[in-house]
Amino acid sequence: MTEKFDVGDHVRWNSEAGQVEGVIIKKHTRDVQYKGHTRHCSEDEPQYEIKSDKTDHVALHKGAALTKR
Repeated sequence: MTEKFDVGDHVRWNSEAGQVEGVIIKKHTRDVQYKGHTRHCSEDEPQYEIKSDKTDHVALHKGAALTKR
């Protein structure tokens, strides 16, 4: 089972630019439109909106892509 995270958790994930760290700013548990695409989310498989520590970039990832810092 994938680890569950909460808003405010500090996490790390892989991107094209390497390891990125940031803070979860929103937890999505229903399908959401994100950058022109539908991202499928549920209570069992939420996706997390994360703001990078170093830039203003915001990413949306499943819990399986994240590790807690």
